[in-house]
Amino acid sequence: MTEPDPAALTQLGHPTRLPDNPEAAILERVANPAPGRNYVVRFTCPEFTSLCPITGQPDFAHLVIDYIPRDWIVESKSLKLYLGAYRNHGAFHEDCTLSIAARLVATLSPTWLRIGGYWYPRGGMPIDVFWQSGAPPADAWIPAQDVPPYRGRG
Repeated sequence: MTEPDPAALTQLGHPTRLPDNPEAAILERVANPAPGRNYVVRFTCPEFTSLCPITGQPDFAHLVIDYIPRDWIVESKSLKLYLGAYRNHGAFHEDCTLSIAARLVATLSPTWLRIGGYWYPRGGMPIDVFWQSGAPPADAWIPAQDVPPYRGRG
């Protein structure tokens, strides 16, 4: 594995516009600073937004992404821009959650990855979507995501 030249990163340290859609977003990676060690990286996005593909109405979610890096870690500014690109993207909750996981797995080839998509109610019913790439390594400490189920005003 060769470490990318930080100058080769196209977004970090540069003014960068929000991509028009997730497919146009550039998800960048850098070398894992601790290869061979099973540690967990967590990204929490409590204000994720997308659009209903049928009505065009906004949908809101609290995303929690946990992964154990292998050779690469995701560059966080590029991840923020990638997630922000869903703001005007029409897709069902399941598609948004699973496509984010698939893109991260394709970009990083992590040892393990899981995503929890905790979606706020649409039509009075919250939809939560969960996926993981397989069983985590036995020696890894994986904290609970601890996002409480939606309770409304009750």
